[in-house]
Amino acid sequence: MKKFVLAAAGFAITLAAAPASADTLDDVIDRGVLRCGVVLDFPPIGFRDANNEPAGFDVDYCADLAAALDVEHEIMPLTWAERLPVIVTGRADVVFGATSDTLERARTVGFTIPYAIYYAQGVVGVDSGIETFEDIRGKRVAAAVGTVPEQEWLEIAAEWGEEDLYQGYQSENEVFLAVAQGRADIGITTNTAVLPITQQYDTVIAGPRMPWTTDYTSVVAERTDVSWLNYLNLFVTHQVRSGRYQELWGQYVGGEAPELRIPGVMY
Repeated sequence: MKKFVLAAAGFAITLAAAPASADTLDDVIDRGVLRCGVVLDFPPIGFRDANNEPAGFDVDYCADLAAALDVEHEIMPLTWAERLPVIVTGRADVVFGATSDTLERARTVGFTIPYAIYYAQGVVGVDSGIETFEDIRGKRVAAAVGTVPEQEWLEIAAEWGEEDLYQGYQSENEVFLAVAQGRADIGITTNTAVLPITQQYDTVIAGPRMPWTTDYTSVVAERTDVSWLNYLNLFVTHQVRSGRYQELWGQYVGGEAPELRIPGVMY
């Protein structure tokens, strides 16, 4: 009997000493505000409108999530490189930022099922002479620091021995401006950004699609907070089931929204 009492007491002490598990869902509801990190130099997915207010597909997704939680929302503008640190440091509850779900990143942050799909494409100067992927050899290439397009391109540049022709920028707006001003021959971005950028700059036209695979992107949250990630997964599925995903994709990108299911896997 004494052994049981001592064991029970020891168990209680262990529970008391254990750190409380993260519970972002309850924290957000109690706070009354959802803090969303969003990249705002990625039109039409994230940008600033004529009144300098946050707008775009990702911004509306943040607002939809806040509405589902019956709380207000706060947009935290991010660079591409800030998407993971803002979650790790606890400054944001969630990131809607076209973040590819790589296994390397998953060691640091948590990912939901895909909420948007993209592929990489270039925007080129009108006089660059770039029409096909092979035309990029010997050309000056630009991309945003900390993005998958940058990582993929650097591997190709190493194979071609052209790392010295690459220039990384902190934002995609800087990439597009470099192409427009002739400081880069091609800027690598995503297919959704090509149309608005070519409409913005007379000296920039659509370039070739990049040869790497389709980019499945996820909502990012705290890696160890399983209950929050489960809620976010359900949110993504409800956006699709309600037709909201198609509505927003049609509004900001145009056409039929890409199929989010990956052939051969559970989602």
